[in-house]
Amino acid sequence: MTVESEVPIAPIPRGLTASGAGSAALAAGSAAFEATIRADELATGQMRRVTFGDLDILLANTSVGIVAIDDRCPHMAAPLSLGELDGCLIACPLHSGQFDLATGNPTRMPTTGGLDADGSYHPTWSPPGKEPKPDPPGIKAEARRLTRVRRVRYYPVRVRDGMLEVAVPRA
Repeated sequence: MTVESEVPIAPIPRGLTASGAGSAALAAGSAAFEATIRADELATGQMRRVTFGDLDILLANTSVGIVAIDDRCPHMAAPLSLGELDGCLIACPLHSGQFDLATGNPTRMPTTGGLDADGSYHPTWSPPGKEPKPDPPGIKAEARRLTRVRRVRYYPVRVRDGMLEVAVPRA
């Protein structure tokens, strides 16, 4: 007998799911729920990286419940599992970008600046206490200026028989 748990699962923000081949797979019903870790192994405020083939997923127990997202920053793909989780906010360890896991939106652009998901430009910036980084003209500056910071990608997650399960897209 399968037993559902009382572990809070955060809802996926409206309109935000796995994109690309993942969303097609999820929409087509070819995503299967796969067991990851025991739900009691992920306390509030903790994160855990799980891997399925070449797909790395981050499980995070946020202040609104457990979410499953790509374990890569939507800016330059650094592993978010190496970042810091504060409530629903996760900070990238590479360029100090910060993302709200309750909405999927960036709350602080990466230090490199660039375009947000809606196409608005944000200049480079330096964290408090750090010297401003020069941004000399050239191809690298142009690439940073055109880099779009996407929204976080989510995967459906549930608890069955005490295990956290994630819907993993199949090719």
